[in-house]
Amino acid sequence: MTGARVWLAFVAFSILAGCADAPSSVLRLGLKSQPITLDPRYATDAASTRVNRLVYRQLVDFDQHFKPVPALGTWQRVAPTVYRFELGADGREFHDGTRLAAGDVKATYDYVLDPQRASPHRGSLRHIERIDVLDEDTVEFTLSTPDPLFPGRLVIGILPAALIAQNHPFNRAPIGSGPFAFREWPEEGRLVLERIADRQRFELIEVPNPTVRVLKLLRGEIDLLQSDLLPELITWLEGREDVNVTKINGTNFAYLGFNLRDPVVGDERVRGAIAHAIDRDQIIRYVMGATARPANAILPPEHWAGAPELPLIPFEPETARRLLREAGYGERNPARIVYKTSTDPFRVRLATIIQDQLAQVGISVELRTYDWDTFYGDIKAGRFQVYSLAWVGIKMPDIFRYALHSESVPPAGANRGRFQSATADRLIDLAEATEDLGAQASLYRELEHHLLERLPYVPLWYEDHYVIARADIEGYTLAPDGNYDGLMTVRRTREP
Repeated sequence: MTGARVWLAFVAFSILAGCADAPSSVLRLGLKSQPITLDPRYATDAASTRVNRLVYRQLVDFDQHFKPVPALGTWQRVAPTVYRFELGADGREFHDGTRLAAGDVKATYDYVLDPQRASPHRGSLRHIERIDVLDEDTVEFTLSTPDPLFPGRLVIGILPAALIAQNHPFNRAPIGSGPFAFREWPEEGRLVLERIADRQRFELIEVPNPTVRVLKLLRGEIDLLQSDLLPELITWLEGREDVNVTKINGTNFAYLGFNLRDPVVGDERVRGAIAHAIDRDQIIRYVMGATARPANAILPPEHWAGAPELPLIPFEPETARRLLREAGYGERNPARIVYKTSTDPFRVRLATIIQDQLAQVGISVELRTYDWDTFYGDIKAGRFQVYSLAWVGIKMPDIFRYALHSESVPPAGANRGRFQSATADRLIDLAEATEDLGAQASLYRELEHHLLERLPYVPLWYEDHYVIARADIEGYTLAPDGNYDGLMTVRRTREP
C-alpha cells in the first residue's frame, strides 16, 4: 500500500469512525480467515486450531515454558510404555448434556489412529499400541516403545464416542466440552459461539482485507481483532484514543517451503542462495514495523529443545550469486521459480519484496497469489514449487517428525516438501527414544544444525502477536502462540 493510499484509508477511517454503530450485546472478533474445520481430528490451520481449543477439552495442555500440564486429567507413568490418565471433575460435560468419560477419550484417539480415516495427526501418535478403558474415569495408553514426552502429544479435543459412531459432522456442527459451545454457522464467514460461564455470545467474523477489518472495528461492527494487520495500520491505531493496542512476542515460525522433488529448488545450492539473498533485518525493521525477530529454526531459542547457539543466516548477496553459479545458473540462464502465497495484502507485500531481493542475485520469481482456501489446499496437496507460510503454536518437538521425517509424507504427516534425510530421521528417532530430557534437547539441537545446513525450508522470522480492541473492551490476554484463550476473560465495560 502506498503512502497516498494509506492516507486516504486513514481519512475514511476518521470520517466513518465518527458514526460508529451502537454497541451490541454480542462480542465480535474479526478474523483474517475463518476456520477450515471444527473437527479437531483434522484441523491443521491456525484458525481451526484456535477455535477448536475453545470448543473442546483436551487431555493435556502446556505451561509458559512449553512443558505439558494436566488439562482434562492427570497422568502417571505406570510402566516404561504405559501411561494412565485419571479424568478430573472439570470439563466433563459435553455441550449436548452427556458426560465425558474415558470411553470418549478412547473413541477419539482410536479414530485418529485408524489409517483409513487419514487424520493428519496420526503420525505423531504412531507409538500408541493399545488404548484401554479401565473405568469411567480412567484410560490407559500402551505404547510400542518408551516415550517420555508422550503426554504432550495428547492435545486433540475429545469428541463424544456415540456421535463418532454415528459419523456426526463435527466439522460444521462441533460438540465438545470446552468453555465455549457452538451455536450456529449461519453463513460463510460468521461463526457464533457462546461462553458457557456467563452465556455471553461471540461472533467470529471473517474479514480477509486488513484495511476493511480495521474500518469495521472503528465503526463498531467488530469489537476486537488479533494480529494480521499492516504495520502502518498498527502504528496509526496506537495513536487513537478509541482503541487499545496490546503486543506480545510471538513464537509463530514464518518460513519459505520448497518442493524438494523440483529440479530447481530441489538443489541445496539454490535454496542456500535464496536464504542468503533475503535481508531479514531490513524487512523486519522497515516493512514489519519491528513486530518480529529473525528465526533460524522452527523452535524459538527459549524453547527447552531450542538451539540458542544456532547462527542466523547472514544476508550475503555475493554468497547467493556464487551458489547459483555452482548450481549452473547465470545471467543467460537464470534460476526460475514460482512462488505461491495468499492474497492477504501484507503477505503479498512481503512476497513482492522477497521477489525483488531474489531478483537482485539472479533468481527470476513468478509470484502467484490465491485466496486462502485455494492456497492452503495447494500446499497440502503438494502443488507448489516455493511458498511462504508459518507454523503456528508449536510447543512439542514432535513437529520435527510431523513436518520433516521421511515417514510423514502426506497423508501420514505434513512433510509436504518431501524432505528425505537419513541423518534427520536418525536424530528424530533417537531423540524420541531417549529418556533424559537433557539428552533429548542435545539431539534436537544437533537436528536443528543439520536442518540449517540442508535447508528443507528457509527460516524467516518469529512473528509477534497483538490485539486491537475498542475502548470499551477489556480483559483480553494475549498468548505467545496466538491462541484465542483471551475470549474466556474478555468483557465489555458498558452495556449497549
